[in-house]
Amino acid sequence: MTWKERIKEAKKFRTIKQYILGSIFIILLVAGWYLPVIGYFIPLCMVAGVGMATVRGRQWCNWYCPRGSLADTYLKLITPGKKIPNLLKSTPFRIGVLAFLMVMLTTQIIRLWPDGIAIGGFFIILLTVTTIIGIILSIVYHQRSWCYICPIGSLSSWVGKNKHQLTMNSEACISCKACAKTCPMQLAPMEMKEAPEMHYKGDCLKCGLCVASCPKDALSW
Repeated sequence: MTWKERIKEAKKFRTIKQYILGSIFIILLVAGWYLPVIGYFIPLCMVAGVGMATVRGRQWCNWYCPRGSLADTYLKLITPGKKIPNLLKSTPFRIGVLAFLMVMLTTQIIRLWPDGIAIGGFFIILLTVTTIIGIILSIVYHQRSWCYICPIGSLSSWVGKNKHQLTMNSEACISCKACAKTCPMQLAPMEMKEAPEMHYKGDCLKCGLCVASCPKDALSW
């Protein structure tokens, strides 16, 4: 199989799974307004995402995350694909977003306790608001912009930064940038040709598109 056939197959398999999960996300979000208990899938996603990060890095956000799948399928259709602002990638800003959402979540749970239905409803409201923000960021910048400030994504990035790392044979790399062009998080694996690691390596989704797209097989896990 040539590298062109390999990347085509990798994208096809990933896209099918993402369309399925992206569609499920839309259904759950809408249904949650009628059945608030659905909102509890949010903390389940948080536990699953961060838990997986301890072993596989930020792999949860690749296609297991329903909203991430929505971003790479439906939101990709409406985005201009611009560069994601460095502000959204910066650690202080991400900590600020995480702290704000965690404080809001905690205070609302305390206020609504022990009404489980009301708490589930708040989770749906929170999911709806953050999804709207994600859609706006997609329209202005890139479909994965929200993923840099998503609380689950940020925690997974920090926890799994050194797990299941991407490696490069620098002698084989020809700096064609095919890896960067296929990365859904706008990372640049070719940076490892001149440096020990690429910028924001913790945000690598382990999707494998860069590995499949490399014509010289310079990248591997």
